[in-house]
Amino acid sequence: MIKVDKQYFKGWKFIDLFAGLGGFRIALESLGAECVYSNEWDRPVQEVYYKNFGNIPEGDITKVDERTIPDHDILCAGFPCQAFSISGKQRGFEDSRGTLFFDVARIVREKKPKIVFMENVKNFATHDGGKTLNIVKNTMEQLGYTFNQKVLNSVDYGIPQKRERVYMVCFRKNVVSDSFEFPKPVILTKHVEDYLLKDNNLVEKLYVNRKDVYYTGIKDDMYSNKLIRLGIVNKGGQGERIYSTKGIAVTFSAYGGGVFAKTGGYLVDGRPRKLHPRECARLMGYPDTYKLSDKANQAYQQIGNSVVIDVLQYIGIEMGKAVRK
Repeated sequence: MIKVDKQYFKGWKFIDLFAGLGGFRIALESLGAECVYSNEWDRPVQEVYYKNFGNIPEGDITKVDERTIPDHDILCAGFPCQAFSISGKQRGFEDSRGTLFFDVARIVREKKPKIVFMENVKNFATHDGGKTLNIVKNTMEQLGYTFNQKVLNSVDYGIPQKRERVYMVCFRKNVVSDSFEFPKPVILTKHVEDYLLKDNNLVEKLYVNRKDVYYTGIKDDMYSNKLIRLGIVNKGGQGERIYSTKGIAVTFSAYGGGVFAKTGGYLVDGRPRKLHPRECARLMGYPDTYKLSDKANQAYQQIGNSVVIDVLQYIGIEMGKAVRK
């Protein structure tokens, strides 16, 4: 997390849809906003959310009556990427039926928040030849909102993890000036080694001791804002690559195989290991006070599905600057 000097959204209320671990919530609360509703269908994730925020998110969004959702100023949603039914008629809202974005849209239509703040995987921007993103754009404009989108990489916002995501910011047309711009990149000053746990007892079981470890011969003595591959395990497939802690981390994933599955492998004190869930959480911007799942596999998966808090904060600051006071 970054330190935020100004409470841009003090007195504002927001809702947290497809809440996951609550990354949007932490970011918006740091900017002064109050969460008045959350929704997340996954039971283990609900339990983690409750441990950290004290409320259990409501379940299946498709069964929620939008009229029962509290009034709010900002709607946050990291909805799943799905194929849209394209009729070729550019019908916007109607074209989104059958997708989880439709549930976002029907809530927007009913509640008319001032800002809609959404996030998705990088490929969402080009999914189905760009038609998916275009339907979202058409829908938001049909509902009376501007539409701004951009793919941002967390490496450009202080977090040494290669994590590219498309962010969408939509303002109700009567509440925003024309000045909104996505945040400019900041200089990366930290690397993976700065996020590692100091207690070796917590990570000892994560080290890999195998005969089929092969190194490239590259000296591990240079810092970089890119991935530095030092070696491989087995055949070097995804989840079998070893990187330097003086560079950045790979994109954390909720799925995948290999001995370093979900986090990538890193050379630490001369030995390769995967990252601990707490280290992954740090590299997503979560503070150490955040309570993770007690089950490592669930923690890795939940983090892999989460959002980078720092990037959301930087975008949130620009949102705050753009709103008419």
